[in-house]
This record gives sequence, structure tokens and C-alpha cells, in this order.
Amino acid sequence: MKYRLYLFDLDDTLFDFSASNAWSFKQMLHTSGAAVSADSVFADFLSIDSGLWKQFEQGLVSRDQLKVERFARTFAKHGLTIDAEEANHLYLQGLGEHVALIDGAVEVCKALAAVGEVGVITNGFEQVQRQRVLNAGLQPYVSFIASSEACGYAKPDARLFAFAVDKAKAFSNDSTLIIGDRLEADILGGNNFAISSCWFNPSIAQNTSAIQPTYEITHLTELVALVGA
Repeated sequence: MKYRLYLFDLDDTLFDFSASNAWSFKQMLHTSGAAVSADSVFADFLSIDSGLWKQFEQGLVSRDQLKVERFARTFAKHGLTIDAEEANHLYLQGLGEHVALIDGAVEVCKALAAVGEVGVITNGFEQVQRQRVLNAGLQPYVSFIASSEACGYAKPDARLFAFAVDKAKAFSNDSTLIIGDRLEADILGGNNFAISSCWFNPSIAQNTSAIQPTYEITHLTELVALVGA
């Protein structure tokens, strides 16, 4: 078997982040007593949050700025007087509690952990991601979690990948595979670090970029046969 170390992205690779995101945001609004259309506010939050995450990955805003600013901007747009820091706390708490898995996530992690080592590499918040891995039942199969929050650098920065593989039991470029849904973060990061990459592309989106993955799959279970596990 060629690969012995498997680095998984979490959001929209192992976890259905869209489902958890919507639930956590709307629960936050409900707890805050906001009498507004949750769907309308959430749509604006998604746009603002996405833009800030891209700026974060480019090193243009800090993690602490991102956490609060996404809510402050959303609430200002809708004339809401909810405290942005408290909203962020409630929202992250909800994300840790509400976990929706991508089909096949547990089975694939179990199969790969039996023949190699499974690690997580994420731009998400450390404590939230650890709680989600635990609540999802993935902890028995995940050897380590490497977050950009703990490292100080975000995917696609090669320094986060170096931080991740330093946690592994063994590492070589040739025997390591990154699996993720985002070309510009996961796949480009793998390319930058000179390891193989697998683009998880369930929507069968067209790759119009110059970023080229080693492999492409549309369902997680394809990965087991692909690597011969």
C-alpha cells in the first residue's frame, strides 16, 4: 500500500458543515431573542463569513477579528442589537453540539485507521473541531488534530502541513495523502507541501483552476478502493 498517513479536512469532507452551520446560526438567533427572518439573516451571514474566511486564509484578517466581525457586519445590516461576541460564543457552542456526517465518513476513517494513520488538518477552531470529532464517534480512528488556530497558519500554507505531520507517528511525502473538498485550500496546500491529494467533489464541480489534485472522488467510500485499504 502506497499511503500510510491520511490527512482529512473536516468541513464538507467528513462533516456536512452546511447542515450544522444553518442549525447553529438559527439556534443562536433564537437564544438571542431576535424577532427576524432567520433565513434572510443567515443568507447574509454566509456571504460575509465566506469573504472573511478567504481574507483570513490570505492573512488579511486575524482569527479573532473573523470570529466577531462576521456577526457584527451581519447584525448591522439587519439593524440587530445582539452582542457579536456573545453571538459567536453561542454559534460555536452549537457547532460543537450539532454534528452531521458526510455519508461513509465513519466507515472510511475506520478502514484507513486499520491500515495506516488518520489525522485531521483544519482551518476551523480547535476546541470546536475536537468536540465535533468526539461527538461524531470519529475519535477512535483519528490519531491527531492539527488546526490553524494552534499552528498560527492556515491552509494552503505549507507550515500548517508541517505542523500536522510533526504530530504523526511516521511521515514521508510519498506515503501521505490529503483529502479535502476545497481546491484552493486542501489541494493547493497538498501541492505546496509536495504530498498527494484527493479532491472530494460530490457535486461534480468543474475544475477550471490551475490546481490539480492527484485523485478525484465523488463519494468518500471510493477512497478505500482507491488506496487499496
